[in-house]
Amino acid sequence: MNTPRDIDPRRHVHDVVRQSGSSFQWGMHILPKPRRDAMYAIYAFCREVDDITDEPGEEVYKRAQLQDWRAEIDRLYGGHPTYPTARALLGPVQDYNLPREEFLTIIDGMETDAGDKVSAPSMDELLTYCRRVAGAVGMLSIHAFGTTRPPAPDIAVNLGNALQLTNILRDIDEDAQRDRLYLPRELLENYAINYDTAKAVLYQDGTAAVCAELAHIARDYFAATDALLAQFDWRLMRPAVLMMEVYRRTLDRLEARGWDKFREPVRVSRPEKLWVAFRYSLF
Repeated sequence: MNTPRDIDPRRHVHDVVRQSGSSFQWGMHILPKPRRDAMYAIYAFCREVDDITDEPGEEVYKRAQLQDWRAEIDRLYGGHPTYPTARALLGPVQDYNLPREEFLTIIDGMETDAGDKVSAPSMDELLTYCRRVAGAVGMLSIHAFGTTRPPAPDIAVNLGNALQLTNILRDIDEDAQRDRLYLPRELLENYAINYDTAKAVLYQDGTAAVCAELAHIARDYFAATDALLAQFDWRLMRPAVLMMEVYRRTLDRLEARGWDKFREPVRVSRPEKLWVAFRYSLF
């Protein structure tokens, strides 16, 4: 059996990206190879800590694994990482000044998902969660892109909110099967929805209206991102813009499907992703 030291770190993170099937990889092809490798390593880190919380297991075990990753981040910034993904991050951390606190912020977000259930956070708590699991990825990404001057950090946070809220709306049924409910409690209470269990929320009359309101909030974050990009040479952030367009199309399809059909999956097709990637690689 291979030990972590036997595994080639670059090949490892490329395998993680390839096997994920994520829309993420479409945008990364636009980048020069060193920056693409940095983004693959960032993505692999995010995938691995996310998998800790999504896989079956006791909460205490998941929290212990996340704590192990905190210790590995310390080793990474001390110049002596041991995990394959952290070893792949060593060069990017040194070359692109990736902020240590953003890796820890992502782990903070994963702590939210490590428990047995997630039950209707407040809107403030939801946006804090979005900042941790998506905004922090954006903050690492702008360093890998080589564009950290304003308004790039604001773009990272606003786009992170837009993408994560879209994820939440897309995955309502899947999350409910794990007893996770990310719809904000203020909206649920406005429509007198009982949220004692995540699954029960799916079958109440006002839930579609809650989703429509949250979709409007996501649209506002997409619009805020557009406005910030207008002040900026968006070509410096092509991968982020590509991701934004794929997710905006996902939100379009969710709205067209209707908020009462949670079990009907919504996806942007491979040909359409290719077209978006081609379009944003030309300009």
